[in-house]
Amino acid sequence: MPKILIIEDEAAIRRVLNKILSEENDTYQVEEAEDGLIGFEKIKNNDYDLVLCDIKMPKMDGVEVLEAVKKIKPEIPMVMISGHGDMETAINTMRLGAFDYISKPPDLNRLLNTVRNALDKKQLVVENKILKKKVSKNYEMIGESEAINHIKVMIDKVAETEARVLITGPNGTGKELVAHQLHEKSVRANFPLIEVNCAAIPSELIESELFGHVKGAFTSAVKDRAGKFEAADKGTIFLDEIGDMSLSAQAKVLRALQESMITRVGADKDIKVDVRVVAATNKDLKVEIAEGRFREDLYHRLAVILIKVPALNERRDDIPMLISHFANKIATEQGNAVKKFSAAAINLLQAYDWTGNIRELRNVVERLIILGGTEISENDVKLFASK
Repeated sequence: MPKILIIEDEAAIRRVLNKILSEENDTYQVEEAEDGLIGFEKIKNNDYDLVLCDIKMPKMDGVEVLEAVKKIKPEIPMVMISGHGDMETAINTMRLGAFDYISKPPDLNRLLNTVRNALDKKQLVVENKILKKKVSKNYEMIGESEAINHIKVMIDKVAETEARVLITGPNGTGKELVAHQLHEKSVRANFPLIEVNCAAIPSELIESELFGHVKGAFTSAVKDRAGKFEAADKGTIFLDEIGDMSLSAQAKVLRALQESMITRVGADKDIKVDVRVVAATNKDLKVEIAEGRFREDLYHRLAVILIKVPALNERRDDIPMLISHFANKIATEQGNAVKKFSAAAINLLQAYDWTGNIRELRNVVERLIILGGTEISENDVKLFASK
């Protein structure tokens, strides 16, 4: 049942709007507020599917209400109500995020069409949010252990914000899965997620890779080239293994975070970028800072939110689910029937010391599927999963 709020200081206009909406659709729940301040308080404390808001009102005018609502509940469609002298202001409210505006006295057909369209838009926004929460199967976090459930809750809380995130944990634990989920559940999901493995790029090339270069900046720079920050504009850049980045590159990343500006290597022109930064490392950055290999100011810029991904040895309860997941995935990739693992085989794998974490477990499962029997037995594990 759509819930609609009318914010209007003229009682006669409120009554007319309420009557029109109630007669049009008896499922509409219509509430009223006699000024902007009361209306805004109602919006803060309730969930509305649509707000009809007068522009000229005492205490808090319609433009102020619109701006305040867009900060706290941007998904609510706002339809502004304007008098004859307010048309310029009404048009300006569209630039501020209003869905539409209607004139006084309200035209019946225009009012009802606008209300229907606004409610349709709100429904699409809700459905889109639900879809964004259903992350791509390729980047699922498998497991129901306390540690993994804590990470899932953290992701859901943080994803829709603009907060920077630093993901820590040993190699092979799935830090990239966290980065992908943060992006796919964010408002930036329709824009690129650009991944950069800082450890895989030579130190002399990392700045060019991140920020781009202009022709002639160095010997092999035969043409202008955009960097990863520009490619990630309006999206997310994932700086994996950031602990391996050179200090000179760290300084430029710090500037990009502070000023939302980057400069291509060899250029003197600044380029504005709108990028959310998610970083990951397997190193203890506080130790790196103490030993002069990592900038403390950059650390504090990156670590607004810290998410620690546990080693597989710290979440052994998830191993049966992970084995089942990998067995199904490998069978699909190879076009074969899914092989089952006996309870004894799973128990033995749970007891192993997984120094290579999930990456190692996946390799072992694949090896067992290729070399083991129709059902993977305890003996298969002893023969083919030896460390």
